[in-house]
Amino acid sequence: MTRYVRNMRGYGPNPPKAAWPNDAKVAVQFVLNYEEGGENCVLHGDAASEAFLSDIPGAAQWPGQRHWNMESIYEYGARAGFWRLHRLFTGADIPVTIYGVATALARSPEQVAAMKSAGWEIASHGLKWVEHKDMPEDEERASIAEAIRLHTEVVGERPRGWYTGRCSENTVRLVAEEGGFDYISDTYDDDLPYWIELEDRDQLIIPYTLEANDMRFATAPGWVTGQDFYTYLKDAFDVLYAEGCDGAPKMLSIGLHCRLVGRPGKLAALKQFIDYIQSFEGVWTPRRIEIAEHWQSNHPHRRIERPSQMSKDRFVDCYGGIFEHSPWVADLAHDLELGPAHDCAAGVHNVLCRAFRRAPKDARLKVLRAHPDLAGKLAAAGRLTEESTSEQASAGLDMLTDGERTRFTQLNTDYVAKHGFPFIIAVRDHNKASIMAAFERRIGNDSETEFAEACRQVERIAEFRLQDLLP
Repeated sequence: MTRYVRNMRGYGPNPPKAAWPNDAKVAVQFVLNYEEGGENCVLHGDAASEAFLSDIPGAAQWPGQRHWNMESIYEYGARAGFWRLHRLFTGADIPVTIYGVATALARSPEQVAAMKSAGWEIASHGLKWVEHKDMPEDEERASIAEAIRLHTEVVGERPRGWYTGRCSENTVRLVAEEGGFDYISDTYDDDLPYWIELEDRDQLIIPYTLEANDMRFATAPGWVTGQDFYTYLKDAFDVLYAEGCDGAPKMLSIGLHCRLVGRPGKLAALKQFIDYIQSFEGVWTPRRIEIAEHWQSNHPHRRIERPSQMSKDRFVDCYGGIFEHSPWVADLAHDLELGPAHDCAAGVHNVLCRAFRRAPKDARLKVLRAHPDLAGKLAAAGRLTEESTSEQASAGLDMLTDGERTRFTQLNTDYVAKHGFPFIIAVRDHNKASIMAAFERRIGNDSETEFAEACRQVERIAEFRLQDLLP
């Protein structure tokens, strides 16, 4: 495998400024998962009962049987938990996003009417609250289409957001392929929205959460008391709010379930958290669709040429001159495992250096010998590469006095005679005086030590050159 599809870089060390409305320091977004009536149940044509996210410790599926206790716990979420949460959020004037399982929504008309009356967003949570990991691709595609159809019929408008939860490796691609979603949330990999490219579609992703989530009342490690949940949410909020005050606003997603946090002993902690964040200035509590609209308007996607997707000829054409007159370095680097993490200066630098380091010593020596003498004959003749000309000029080596030029020439001559390659230094790290001092100090090194140092300097020069070309 020479192309790695997972994105381990994301925004890197410098994420974009979210620019939330009214200069908010953090966006706190509440999701209420509505799954009750859409879970595994033989009444729904499923092979077994549900076993996931309930207050039954160590629950297991019952093949071919109804699990009366499990069903009743889910029913509590629809009958009591939902309405308790509805009163809490409408009373706090905080709109939420519903992740609605289409079949569950169809079995809960009063709850759907209440969601709509409150102005809540109803995003799609799939057709049924079941595992998708083993679904054939065509079956999952059909399930997505039916979820949209039924959702639109029940709610009165199609969903603009999607979250499966129990997804397959194909889910995000298949949902994006459908083409009608403002955002997809089947990822947990960032504190900000981001774009992905799937063929000719640019798809917005708004990551979700499995940790700031009441599901941990039903999983291990998890919450034992409501205060466990409250403390975690408060700590997460405090960290993100402080980051926002430092100029790097993020979003905090909070996942909720009617049958879990809708219980009185758990809901008290959620109410405490809402009271806490409402004591702060600069807290935005949007629906997820509003985050999507904001990101689309303020951070539209821009496609760029990505090194990890280049042909070898194009890669060498772009980066073959980074190591002086040595395109073979880029040629070899292109054969290494590249992915989204390499679509930046640090990424390309890493693979070029790996290619350089794995080459035999005589090949690396040729790279050293391809570098020009500092302020030497090539410079005087105007025969430096464009990069070398700029680098030497940045340190003032194009403005030497006659005495300085004479001294540099003598040092160059003595250095090459001793070590067999020119003196190499990343001049952007230095000025004329410090270059001269390094020259006079390093000329006394043994050749093995100096070879290693020259190679390090070649890599540092490459780093600067790539920073001129890439993020």
